[in-house]
Amino acid sequence: MERTILHSDCNSFYASVECLHRPEIRDRPVAVGGDVEQRHGIILAKNDHAKRYGIKTGEALWQARQKCPDLVIVPPRFEDYKRFSRLCHQIYLDYSDRVEPYGLDECWIEVTAKGVNGVQLAQEIRCRIKEELGITVSIGVSYNKIFAKLGSDYKKPDAVTEIRRDNFKELVWPLPVGDLLYVGRATQRKLESYCKHTIGDLAGTPEKTLKGWFGKWGSVLHAFANGFDSTPVARYEDHEDVKSIGNSTTTPRDLENKEDVKIIMYVLADSVARRLREQGFKGRTVSIAVRDNQLSSFTRQHTLSRYTNITAEIAQIGMDLFERHYYWQKPIRSLGISISDLVSDSAPLQLDLFGSGQEQLRRERLDTTVDGLKRRFGTNAVRPAVLLQDPELSGCDPKRDHTIHPVGYF
Repeated sequence: MERTILHSDCNSFYASVECLHRPEIRDRPVAVGGDVEQRHGIILAKNDHAKRYGIKTGEALWQARQKCPDLVIVPPRFEDYKRFSRLCHQIYLDYSDRVEPYGLDECWIEVTAKGVNGVQLAQEIRCRIKEELGITVSIGVSYNKIFAKLGSDYKKPDAVTEIRRDNFKELVWPLPVGDLLYVGRATQRKLESYCKHTIGDLAGTPEKTLKGWFGKWGSVLHAFANGFDSTPVARYEDHEDVKSIGNSTTTPRDLENKEDVKIIMYVLADSVARRLREQGFKGRTVSIAVRDNQLSSFTRQHTLSRYTNITAEIAQIGMDLFERHYYWQKPIRSLGISISDLVSDSAPLQLDLFGSGQEQLRRERLDTTVDGLKRRFGTNAVRPAVLLQDPELSGCDPKRDHTIHPVGYF
């Protein structure tokens, strides 16, 4: 039986929720952004009126204001966005238990077993979201997850697009190669350097050639472009398990040297480690994300031989990764750190003959004690000396003002 998969994407999600709560700004250009003074001043979302001025997600607020002096900028309220996300999920669950979130505002919904017309069902869901929640969604309908997502992007806002086996070459292949899931800026630049500008160009490139350019990832790109994706849609209850804990921040100023990076890395690691301890986890795989002031970015990760939730240890691993992989061609605008491969912190700790296990227990107890002081007296009640070197950089609190990122596809 041919699979029927929907991908529902809430249009201008953060901005739509804000406009719903503030009727007086609905007909004006609106953007959701961070604190300009703390330089968390980037566009997180914008409504259709703002899009007409060429305002883009990720650009600085001052740049957006140059394009549109009358732009209304409101701060993000993530609790409201998470609440609306859950309300959307409840509607999707009326139609299937295979509902797989992709960030707060997107979901795949598989309805193959229902034996229904996917387009009709998508139209019903679209109307319900608008009538019951007051926001709009665009929905793609296809036989695989990749093309369903392309369908939700194909026509916006408040639309349904079906991509079938007999029409995907006409709809999908003329699209820019950067529209394909997991073709980021660096991959797009490399493909375009080989004159592969559209998804069709990518699809027509021999898999062997792509593997030569990208390694095993070339096979994935070839499959995605040709519609060979058979990745299942997960059951909704499966997504509740926490798979990683992380934080990122746009820094108050560009980071110019290792000492600057060390301060931000420690602030982020402290937030991540505190969350691990609060939620009863330890992790083993530490990942960092680095973005320079020209918005070029990369990620790196390292897997430890044992599990940890110790602040200083996570910070040190993050710094080691950074120093091995960043060469300072440009100053840094944002940093992120996360830890995955999680287990319960009640899992037994293997002690060794040289006492490192005992030292780990001591450091865990110390961190737990510091957590208690911070809960009572605030995040800055107890701070390591490294954070006293530059109060401007160390003044952010990513645990409180955290950034929410989409989960991975695989």
